[in-house]
Amino acid sequence: MGRPADGRGLVLRFLLELVPALGIGLLLGLRFPGLPGRLAPPLISWGIPIGLVALLLRSGFQANLLTAALMAAASSGLGLLLLRLPALRRRIPDGSLQLGCIVGNTAYWGLPIGLALLPAEAIGFTISFDLMATLITWSLGPLLVDRRAGRLRQQLRVLATSPAIRGLLLALLVHQTPWSATLAQWLWWPARLVILVALGMVGMRLGLVLRRRHPSPDRPPGLGVALVGKLLALPLAMLLLASLLGLPSLLRDAVVLQAAAPTGVSVLLLTEAAAVGQPEGASAKQQEAAEAVAALVLWSTALALASVPLWWWLLSGPLGS
Repeated sequence: MGRPADGRGLVLRFLLELVPALGIGLLLGLRFPGLPGRLAPPLISWGIPIGLVALLLRSGFQANLLTAALMAAASSGLGLLLLRLPALRRRIPDGSLQLGCIVGNTAYWGLPIGLALLPAEAIGFTISFDLMATLITWSLGPLLVDRRAGRLRQQLRVLATSPAIRGLLLALLVHQTPWSATLAQWLWWPARLVILVALGMVGMRLGLVLRRRHPSPDRPPGLGVALVGKLLALPLAMLLLASLLGLPSLLRDAVVLQAAAPTGVSVLLLTEAAAVGQPEGASAKQQEAAEAVAALVLWSTALALASVPLWWWLLSGPLGS
């Protein structure tokens, strides 16, 4: 009986940390549209990598980190296989929405989820999941969003600048020094602050979406199915796969919560970038796709505030060990 009570306290802390950060970021994005552009470069270049160093050093390098990365690949693979079903392809014909079904905001949403709901030793699993998800997003993502995309060098450059990869490399270097334990203690609370600022950036990006777009009274086709797929079907598939493989409960909880993360803002950025340089007709179609993805990002983020605590209740309550 003790674990569910603890679970309720963790969910409350999760909401108390995430909702204010998202709300403040949303208001700042609406009031100061240029602020995300100024904050993002130093946050990505220095804040997130340094924060991830502290998190990785505290959680330790475990053999199951590779398993978490493979589960991220399985998550995307299962999603793509399901989207190949004729019934789903008719309901979600657009490649951008298809990508939105399988790409979660694991970097700026998933890490705060892990920090709020999971023990420190599980943070490495969430980071490994994010590393693989980042690789898949910037390799397969452009192929789904823009059929012309074949710029492998550009995709590799974006991947190489990922804050997750920078943080991992830096943590591996620091881990070999005699000061790794001391640095992990010193950087723990600054790392928590960096992650909350990163979550505020999600709110700012959502504020920019609301500021730039006039919501249409018509719901984009496929939006409802995409929301169900991202917030329900994908984490359920991860839960079933983790159970079939007999994964430890801590690893299972980490990968399911990451799979339950809302659609990543990177899908919107890829969709908008694909419209650049296209003929007028194709560009207009791509802009419609961007409108649909923007709605998916907004609604999935809002609904995840309720769906993620429900997933955690399921993992820590009925399925808890």
